[in-house]
Amino acid sequence: MHEYSIVQALLTQCEDIAAKNDANAVNSIEIKIGVMSGVESHLLKTAFDTFKEGTVCGRSQLIIHEQPLKILCNECGFESEVPVYKCSKCESLNVKVVDGEDMYLMRLEME
Repeated sequence: MHEYSIVQALLTQCEDIAAKNDANAVNSIEIKIGVMSGVESHLLKTAFDTFKEGTVCGRSQLIIHEQPLKILCNECGFESEVPVYKCSKCESLNVKVVDGEDMYLMRLEME
């Protein structure tokens, strides 16, 4: 389960950001997870709740936004959110993924 290592990296990143901003605690962490990222949101939340104790994020809330797959059609230029790798306008399979495959730290609320 790679969610544990992702949480460890996220907590380290939050601790670094908190230290650079002279913050004593992180109250909330907002992330975006693409549906094609390979990260299971519920497992990530469980791992976060397990490992946050004793860190600057000990009392923080994890807010997860799931990002659908977004593609750009190389044939007609139409950008859309779709469940498959096919343009919803012209039905071309010649598409480029523009969002939905990554995980991003979007925002921290610190004190």
